[in-house]
Amino acid sequence: MKIKNLNLNIKKMIKVGIHFGHKTKKRNPKMAPYILKERKNSHLLNLNYTTHFLSQACDFLFDASKKGKQFMIVGTKNHTTDAAKLAALAARCHYVNKKWLAGMLTNWFTTETRLNKFKSLTKQKNMEDRFTKKEAAIFNRDLNKLQNDLEGIRYMTELPDIVIILDQKGEYTAIRECKRLGIPTICLVDTDCDPNIVDIPIPANDDGRGPIQLVLNEFISAIRAGKEKK
Repeated sequence: MKIKNLNLNIKKMIKVGIHFGHKTKKRNPKMAPYILKERKNSHLLNLNYTTHFLSQACDFLFDASKKGKQFMIVGTKNHTTDAAKLAALAARCHYVNKKWLAGMLTNWFTTETRLNKFKSLTKQKNMEDRFTKKEAAIFNRDLNKLQNDLEGIRYMTELPDIVIILDQKGEYTAIRECKRLGIPTICLVDTDCDPNIVDIPIPANDDGRGPIQLVLNEFISAIRAGKEKK
C-alpha cells in the first residue's frame, strides 16, 4: 500500500547533502548502478534511486506497522547515536545506540536473561538505602552497565520483525545476525557499501546528520501512519 503523504522533496534532499558519496578510491563496485557521476574525486549518488528505495522502504514500514510488527533502529556510531534514540522514541520502536552486543539477536536466550536481570535491578533501585556502601557500589555498577547495554530494548519480549540500520560499515555484526535469522533489514548505503547484503538499500550519505535525520523522519511518519491504521 502506498503512503499518500510521503514527503520526498528532491530540493530538500540536495540541501542536506544526501547525494554526497565518498572519495572515488573508496567506491564499492557494487554501488556503481546508484552513482550518478564523479565530481572533484568524489561520487554523487543518483537521487532517483534514493527516492525510489526510500519510498519502497516507507511503504514496507507502513504495511508492517499496520500489522503490529515490531521495529528496531540501530545506530551506534557518534553521528547516529542520538538520531537513532530520538527516532525510536518518536516511533515507539526498540533501538540500539551504544554498542551492539555480539549475539544480541542470535543468542536471544542470553539477551532475555540479561533483560530480566536489568528489570529486576531496576525494581530494586528504591531499596538502595538498605545496602552497605560496598553493596551499593556493586549494585550501581551492574545496573549502569545493563542500562548502557540494554536501555533501548528493555521492553523487547521477542525478536524484532524489521531492523533499520543507519551505518552499514559500523553495524556489520547486526546485519549478519539479521541475515542469519531471516529478519528483513533496511539500510542506508553510501558509495563504499555493499547494497546486496541488506533487503532494502537506500543510497544515501551515511556520514551526515542531515541526511540521516531526513531519512529517519520519513520512517517515523510511515510507522506512525501504520499504527494509526492498525
